[in-house]
Amino acid sequence: MEPEEYVEAVLSVVERIPPGRAMSYGAIADYLSEASGRASARLVGSIMAKHGGSVPWHRVVAANGRVVPGHEGEALARLAGEATPMKGDRVDLSRAAWWPA
Repeated sequence: MEPEEYVEAVLSVVERIPPGRAMSYGAIADYLSEASGRASARLVGSIMAKHGGSVPWHRVVAANGRVVPGHEGEALARLAGEATPMKGDRVDLSRAAWWPA
């Protein structure tokens, strides 16, 4: 998979995350690893930082449920609006984690 195709694959997965659910950067990397040969949560994070503005970026969180640094207020407001399960200021991934079918 070419780098541009991987960017599109990451954004496609994020577009499919339903309201009220979330995926971690690592989960996205794991989901795409077989098809792409890549399994880097950091690469997914870099792609989201550069290209994620047009997708529901707030549904992508760290493995511990932490929302996007620097955009916490907006991310938390969007997640609350979608009734995403939370533990304080973090997404409760035990209840909100989503995996593509």
